Amino acid sequence: MTALDPTTDLSPPRIAAGTARFRRMSLALFLGGFSTFSLLYCVQPLLPTFARDFSLTPAQSSLALSLSTGALAVAILLAGAASQSLGRKGLMFASMSLAALLNLAAAFAPSWPMLLLARAAEGFLLGGVPAVAMAYVGEEMEPRDLGAAMGLYVAGTAFGGMAGRVGMGLLVEVGSWRSAMATIGALDLLAAAAFFLLLPRSRCFQPTPAGDRAAQAAAWGQALADRRLLALFAVGFCLTGVFVTIFNYAGFRLEDPPYVLSQGQTSLIFLVYAFGVVASSTAGKLADRWGRRTLLGVGLATMLAGVALTLPAGLPWIVAGVALVTIGFFIAHAVASGWVGALAGKAKGQAAALYLLFYYVGSSLAGSAGGGFWRAGGWPAVAAFTTVLAVIAGVLALRLKETRHG
Repeated sequence: MTALDPTTDLSPPRIAAGTARFRRMSLALFLGGFSTFSLLYCVQPLLPTFARDFSLTPAQSSLALSLSTGALAVAILLAGAASQSLGRKGLMFASMSLAALLNLAAAFAPSWPMLLLARAAEGFLLGGVPAVAMAYVGEEMEPRDLGAAMGLYVAGTAFGGMAGRVGMGLLVEVGSWRSAMATIGALDLLAAAAFFLLLPRSRCFQPTPAGDRAAQAAAWGQALADRRLLALFAVGFCLTGVFVTIFNYAGFRLEDPPYVLSQGQTSLIFLVYAFGVVASSTAGKLADRWGRRTLLGVGLATMLAGVALTLPAGLPWIVAGVALVTIGFFIAHAVASGWVGALAGKAKGQAAALYLLFYYVGSSLAGSAGGGFWRAGGWPAVAAFTTVLAVIAGVLALRLKETRHG
């Protein structure tokens, strides 16, 4: 009987790019991103409609999105830790399915407070997907292919965000916002089922017993002790703050004079998400080749250029600017989220949860705060606010340093 070489790696095989498991995982994660973000952001083109139908200010109508993202941020902290004990795949599937059902419930809410309650609960349930998906990819993928896998997941979020927003705007043109929300919910139930059938089971997941408080505390402490992780968490806050604010109030701008576009026409601006699908799916590969800090800086510079382009009154300039903001955002987010997974060590669930906590708190706080800037100074004030956020992210990115292992 031959003795085992003590240096032999007995860990389960990881998923490598180009294999059948990689293709299944990529499609499943694409669907997971699609479902999560089409549900979360399908109300964004409806904000002007909510303001009219329920007699609300722009900032008040933005609560339909901000409460969802805020609840999602809280849930992510719980989901990341829960998945360390319960497992990744089942938790993501349950979250997607129940959130789709709540979107159906929100479609038939009889009042504004009831709609907000349903949206907040939906956001809380959706918290079971993003952080867990990041942890799953970090555990199951070959390290050399981590950027590519994370980029494909972010591409799914981009496509879902586009489909939810554009689809909602077009469906409202032929029906009502209630029937449109119900349709989105039904489609995402199907996406959840396909996700469950496609996603390979975890092989490298090592559960942490729920009662092992010392291990849980050590993992959280590890995630909070790394200054590079803390900087990336703050970058995530600024990234989504810029992105959501631009899209929240672009609809109000385009429905006002001199543009006076219909809701369906305004929703077409979300087609620029197609650029985000391409940018995020390639950003991971480029980060693995060129370096994360370099590509993160490229993404942020692109966002700043996009914000500046939205300032002129011409519609082509506005569309071009929003497109650049979208491209820059998805480049930067794909790089930052993948970098978190590379740095986190054994605390991947906790680090992913903290990154996304900051990410969605940025969406919630900046997205609503942008309404105050819109009312006070119109689009120039919104542009100034988002520029400050992007510059802060750029300063943080410049201070980050890469090592061979992260």
